[in-house]
Parts: sequence; structure tokens; C-alpha cells
Amino acid sequence: MGPRKNKKRAPSFRKLLKTSNIKIENKLKNRQFKQQSTAKKNRKEQRKLRIALKDASSKVPLPLETYKKRPDEEEEEEFEESLPIDMIEEDDLEQLKAMAQKASFLTRDLSSSEPVHANKRKREDVIGKYEKMPRRMQFEEEKEIIHLLPIKDKARIIPQTMERPVLKKEEEEEEEEIPVDSEEGKQPELPVLTTEELLVKRRQTLLEKQMHIASLASAILSDPPNNIKKMKELRSMLVENVPYVAVTVRKLVMLSLTEVFKDIVPSYRIRPLTESEKAAKVKKETQKLREFEEGLICQYKFYLENLEQIIKDWKQMKKKKSDVVSLKSYKGLAEVAVKCLCELLVSLPHFNFHNNIIVTIVPLMNDNSKQVSAMCCESVKKLFTQDKEGQASLGMVKVISGLVKSRNYDVRPEVLNTLLCLRIKEVQVKRDADDIAPKKKFMTYKEKRKNLSRMKRKWKKTEERLEKELLEAEASESKDKKLKLHTETLNIVFLTYFRILKKAQKSTLLPSVLEGLAKFAHLINLEFFDDLLVVLQNLVESGDLSYRENLHCIQTAFQVLSGQGDVLNIDPLKFYTHLYRTLFRLHAGESNDDMIIVLRCIDAMLNKRRKQVTLQRVLAFIKRLTTVAAHVLPNSSIGILASLRVLMHTFPKSDILLDSESHGSGTYLPELDEPEYCNPQNTALWELHVLQRHYHPVVKKFAAHLLVGAPSEGSGALSTDLGRRAFTDLFDDYSMSGMTFNPPVSSPPSKKKDKFIAGGGLFDRTLQEFVDGCLGATDETCTLDFATHLKCFSGKR
Repeated sequence: MGPRKNKKRAPSFRKLLKTSNIKIENKLKNRQFKQQSTAKKNRKEQRKLRIALKDASSKVPLPLETYKKRPDEEEEEEFEESLPIDMIEEDDLEQLKAMAQKASFLTRDLSSSEPVHANKRKREDVIGKYEKMPRRMQFEEEKEIIHLLPIKDKARIIPQTMERPVLKKEEEEEEEEIPVDSEEGKQPELPVLTTEELLVKRRQTLLEKQMHIASLASAILSDPPNNIKKMKELRSMLVENVPYVAVTVRKLVMLSLTEVFKDIVPSYRIRPLTESEKAAKVKKETQKLREFEEGLICQYKFYLENLEQIIKDWKQMKKKKSDVVSLKSYKGLAEVAVKCLCELLVSLPHFNFHNNIIVTIVPLMNDNSKQVSAMCCESVKKLFTQDKEGQASLGMVKVISGLVKSRNYDVRPEVLNTLLCLRIKEVQVKRDADDIAPKKKFMTYKEKRKNLSRMKRKWKKTEERLEKELLEAEASESKDKKLKLHTETLNIVFLTYFRILKKAQKSTLLPSVLEGLAKFAHLINLEFFDDLLVVLQNLVESGDLSYRENLHCIQTAFQVLSGQGDVLNIDPLKFYTHLYRTLFRLHAGESNDDMIIVLRCIDAMLNKRRKQVTLQRVLAFIKRLTTVAAHVLPNSSIGILASLRVLMHTFPKSDILLDSESHGSGTYLPELDEPEYCNPQNTALWELHVLQRHYHPVVKKFAAHLLVGAPSEGSGALSTDLGRRAFTDLFDDYSMSGMTFNPPVSSPPSKKKDKFIAGGGLFDRTLQEFVDGCLGATDETCTLDFATHLKCFSGKR
């Protein structure tokens, strides 16, 4: 059969016309791509072959392994070796050599009893051990080169060097062989000091160090810009290495640096300079000031780092090898470091790195050491009290909130008690359209043209321009900024309080939370009132709280209702009942200090809500408060009687309790805990008669004043110093916490008479005249003859 014909026909001219140019170009590109890929594959294969050939040529054939032979085989080999090589043909010899190189385990003799690779394994172990041994590299000693002056040629500069001459080894060996038996070579032995001599030496060394510290500090304070470099020398004494004065010197240096920084730190925050400011040319004074600020910031930063490191070493109890201070001394150093940080926290709230100090101080507020914790809490309270702007308070509150949350609300109550010292009395509220509108509207041009003359328009224009400048210069911006900071601070405080109320109601922080809510309740947003009152009511009804915590719950509830909560239609009857029941728990013992909370609750419950309170409820509280006044200390009695005076003025019909003859229906039930149903109108305030005989004079005055109806004028009115003062001020002024009595008690008169006082009841007139005449006589001839006068005196009787 002939070759098979190709049945494909060539495309006709019409078909070629139909195919587009783009299709033809794509076909050409595909063909070129296939050709390139095949060429690349061929080049890769050729490269692999070349590499394989190079490896094969570079490899050296390994020698054959030797094995032990039997004695008969050794004889045969000796016989074969003795044969001449000329008898073997060249082709056979080459073939034998090639077979020897390609010898495998098939050509080996396996009849020997030893394992085949026994010697190989032993040899491999020896080689492996040798390879694992560390090698000592032979380094050539580096020769020290001295650079000489270069030689300048016409074309270039040729540097000149030479090696430093080294002493010969023989000379060194001779020097080593020299005996050191001479007296000069011996080190002098230190004398052994007694305890008294050591104390004297320590006192002298400590005095020298103190003088050095004082001289450096005084030099820095006298001229800070020029002597700022001495700060580094003073700070270097924080690592004093003399063992017997190291602790004392370090403490003195820390305290001295703190006082120095408090004096020389400027009243503004130092910011870093920009690149353009550094490149700009400035005056000498400005450049000197910049250098001083840069050095001050640098030294202040290093000092804070040193203090922080001292505290970390104490917490970790890790002693450094180079440190001469014992572990027992770390606590004393750390306490001084904490004291210095607290001083800087309070004194320099505006300066740099204040936030770093806050981050260091706040965790120490919850420290196990009571002294350190109390020190930090007191400094935070001082900061809150002195902070007028609010920036430092905001930073401190943020860190405290983070600490409480990170410790899962397991912190000391003193940490949250510090928030009570915040100076927040006003926050931002949602403003109406009237408040947002501008307070003063200036006249338009048409109004001026219509109502004012030309001269008046000119004066008016000048006046408006001045008023605008005054408004810009006014401190309205600072006030808005302050309100904004206070609002943000209070939001964080309330967030912390609400978290504890929600997640840790049985925590020891609950009393602090309730006390804080009672203080800032008037600033809480109206949206949270309903939920907060429900939570407080559940806490009171649970019975898990102490009487003090219950009082704080009641105070918080009525603070909420007396402020913005007036718009809410809520009758807190259960809170009234609970306070009425709690009053009898107060006495002259430990609970006497809690009377101030009760007086604030009474003021919020009865005086500020007088339109929502019934007369029966007021009479019941007046009667029970009068009973409690007879069982507490004088300052509490005075506070109660002062609040009763206000209630009698607010509710005039309460004078029914002063009339013992008026009787209503029913009998008074003092043991009933419901103020609405105990029939208080059927009793009288007989306790006031008891208080009228009280040992304290102010209590007597108030009791007598209330018995006559608490008049504002007349014989029964109080003096102005008592009548115009609030019950809280009276409670604090007459407190006996300082073991003092106000007013002071007069000392009793002594029974012994120091001198004799002649009176008219002892002598008659004639005898008195005679005595006076004798006493006034100047001559010595006057004689005292009392017999005649006594006879006259006895005859008259």
C-alpha cells in the first residue's frame, strides 16, 4: 500500500479572507512560545549533564575494604603476586583494574566468622569522636599598628604606618623569674579595726559624703543653667559602693535630688524641638536655655528610672552581684523611693513624665505593705484635692479604673476611697437651643443707620470691637475644657462603680462604691436613675449589708431623687421605712461617727421633699430622733437637735408634740417600724426635759430652745453663732475625736487660800481705822494696842 494521503485540504482564499488578523497574530505568538519553552528545556537538560560530568570527574574512587584472610588464601595470594605481570595481557589487566574499582559485596569473601562491617563501625566511631572534639584555631596575634604622618605626593597622599615594638619573650621570661621576695613587692596588710574605730570611721565617711551632697545640691540651686552637669555627678552617688554607708548615702541622694528637681523645674511642660527649630539660628540666651531644658529632661528621666528600678529590685528581691547592699536594706530604700515619687507626683503635675509616675504609683496603692499603700493613697488624695484643671485627675482615674478591672475587683477599699477627694462639682449636660444661642446680639448695619447718628455709630463700632476682643480673651475656653475633663473623669468613675454593683456585689469595695455614689449622685445622668434605684432597693432588701452600707444606699437614692430626679414620679416608701428601723442602731460607741450620714439622709428625705412627705411621717421621725439624741455623744446630740429645729420651722404643725395635753385617736407604738402607722401624734417630746439637764452647755441651750417652740426672736431664741450654722458644721465643731471638750471645762477652784484678804466683816470701823493708821505710819514709835479695841468690841456684842 502506498503512503496515506492527507485528507486535509488547503484553506480556500475565501476562508483566508474570513479569518481575522488578531487570530493570525495569536497563532504566531503561540508557536513562538512553544519554540521558546522547548529550547529552555533543552538548555536545562544540557546544564544538568555538564554538572553530572564535572561531579563524576572530581570524585576519587574509594579504596577497597580489607578483610581477614585464611592462611591457605594468603598462600595463594602470595603465589599469584609472585607471578610476573608480563604474562597478563594489557586488555585483561585494565579489565581487572576496572572490576576492582567496581567491586561489590558479591565479589567479597563471606566465609569469615567476623561481621563484615565490624572494623568499619569501630573506625567510624573513632572518627566521629574525633570530629566532635573542639578544635583550637591558631590565630595570629594582631600586631598593633601606629599611624604616622602621611606623605603628600603630587598625585596622592601616601599613609605611613609602623608596628609597635614588642618585647622579646626571653626578656619577659627573665622578668617572670625575678623573685618577689623584696619588701616593696609585698602588699601591705590592712590593720584590723575594732568596733569603736569602725563606727568612728563610718561617721567620718558619712559626714564627708553629706558635705559633698550638700555642696553639689547648693551649686545646682545657685545657678541651674551653668551647673546642670553636676546633676549627673550627684545622681551617680545612687550607686554608692562603700558598704558601711551605702544605704544612708543613697537615701540622702534620693531625697536631695527630689528637692532639687522641685525647685529648678519650670512651671511649663518642655516639648521636644522640631527639625526646623534645631536648624534655625537663635540667640545665645535661647540656645543656652534649650541646652538647660534638654539636660534637665535627660537627668529627670534617668532619676525616675533609678527610682523605679529600686522599687522593682525590692519587689523581685533579686540581689545584683555588684551591689554591696543586703536584701534586708532593699525595703528601706524602696520606701524612700516611693516617698520621692509621691512628692514629685503632687508637686509637679504639669511637668513631663507625670503619667509614668502615675503608672508606677497606682499599683503600689494596693501593696501588701501598709506603710507604702498608705503613703501612695495619701499622695493621690492630695493630687485630687490640689488639681484645679483636671488633666492629672483624669489620668489618675483611668489608671485606677484599669487596676480595679485587671485585679478582678480584688483591691483594697482605700484605693476607691481616694476617688471621694475628686473636686468635681459641675459637668457638661445636654444644652437647649437657648443655651447654645449667643448671649449678646450685636446691632446690624441697618439698625445702626436707623437709630444712631454718625458719631454714635462710630463709637458703637469701636465699642463692639473691644467687646469682641474681651470675649476672646475671656477664660471661657478654659472653663469649657475643664468641664469636658470633669465629665470624662466622672464617666470613668461611674463606669467603675456600676461594674462593681453588677459583678461584685459581695465585694469589700461595695461600701466605698455606695459612698462614692452618694457623693456624686446629683451628677448622674437621668437615663440611669430607674436602674440605679432598682439595684439600690434590691441591695437594701437583701439583708446582706451592714447598717452603714444601708445608710449609704438610702443617701444615694435620695440624692438622686432630690436633684434631677424631681421629675420622676417615684415614692421611695421602703427607704423611709428602712431608715426609721435603722435609727436605733446608733449609739455613743463606734456608730456615733455615722450620725452625719443619718443627718444628711434626714435633710434629703424630709426637708428637700417636704411637698411629697406626710405629716405623720415627719412626726414619727422627730420623735425617734429625739429619743436617739439622749443616747449618743454631745456632737451627735447637737446635730440632731439642730436638724429638729429646721424640721419644726419647715413643718409648723409639728408643735403638737410639745403639747402633752392634746390627744388623738390611738396609742403611740414606739416598737413599730412603720412611721405612717405608729400614731406619733399621741406622744410628746419628753426627752427634751432630760436633755435640758445634760452636762454639755450647748445641748442644754438647744433643748431649752426647742421646748419653747424654736422661736427665731425673743427670750427663747438661740444666739447668732448657733442659729445660723448648719447641722453638719455643728457636728464637726463639737466633735470629741481629738479628746477635747468644746467649750473647754473650767478648772475647779482650789480650797487653799493663798493670801489673806481683810474685809469689813472681820474688824469694826474703829479697829480698821487704827490698823490702817499703823500700817501707814512712817515712824517706828507707833505701838499696836489691841486690848482696848477688843474690850470695846466685846462690850458692843
